[in-house]
Amino acid sequence: MKQFLKNWTLPVAIVFGATIYLLFAYLPPLEPAALVLGPVCETILPLSVFATLFVTFSKVNFSLMRLCRWHFVIIALQLFLVALTLACILALERNGASSSVKWVLEAVLVCIIAPCATAAPVVTAKLGGDVTEMTTFTLLSSLVGAVLIPAVFPLLEPSTGATFLTAFLFILQKMTIILVLPLMLGFIVRHWWGTVRRYIESRSDLGFYCWAFSLSITAGVTFRNILQSASDGTVLFYIALLTLLTSVFQYVVGRSVGRHRREEICTIQGMFQKNTALAIWVAWLYLSPLSSVGAGCYVLWQNMINSYELWQHRRRQSRSASRK
Repeated sequence: MKQFLKNWTLPVAIVFGATIYLLFAYLPPLEPAALVLGPVCETILPLSVFATLFVTFSKVNFSLMRLCRWHFVIIALQLFLVALTLACILALERNGASSSVKWVLEAVLVCIIAPCATAAPVVTAKLGGDVTEMTTFTLLSSLVGAVLIPAVFPLLEPSTGATFLTAFLFILQKMTIILVLPLMLGFIVRHWWGTVRRYIESRSDLGFYCWAFSLSITAGVTFRNILQSASDGTVLFYIALLTLLTSVFQYVVGRSVGRHRREEICTIQGMFQKNTALAIWVAWLYLSPLSSVGAGCYVLWQNMINSYELWQHRRRQSRSASRK
């Protein structure tokens, strides 16, 4: 049982989070507890993102970090896709498109604009990729996301009575707390707090399990947003379908970028694996609740693909070991 949970942590985390939400949502005796725990989970979600980033950055040897060509290629492709999707949303809005169309495209945008997942270095290590390069990209992607999200979201949902600059600074402040502060604390721990650093380093999968915890909360929040949505099933279907296509597209693009230089593992994770817990949080706060459903669906798609990749890697290792 322990080995099964270790091998299939990601799907188990999703099922666990969704099941807990459904139990509290539909069992009348648990309703009082649900009213209390609902706001608690909303508070824990950004804290879990913070913790995952902190654990990841505490293990980084900053002296070994180097920017690579593929880092800039992936960031440039992300910026291009964000600009293209944003232009489509604004053009359709000017032409009087329905709110449903805008919500679907916003859901896709959230899945593109989100920074690289903090667990990407862990998954990369499990697949045999370059952890240092992947960690460097995770840091770079987080910093880009900390500026890009505040720059784009006010264009989609301008706050009443607030200027673009006011909205930008407000979102930037929130993003800085979640993304930049863990980096600063991780740097301090790495260089001046050896006891904590050694404790974190001795638990190689701590970041992975922090991410799994975030994933459980994310799954519960996603099911809540879907079941409480006032939209019809058609909109939800298109959100699920387009986010699936988005995940597959980003996976294929990432593989294409790294194929010729044998960097597929890193480029796939960099382009395709997103910090969905952060994406759901910022989408819920600053866009429509349906936009956060898109990131929730993306959770399912990317973790299904990642679980398959990890299973394939374990199978290849078993075959290789059996031949020896």
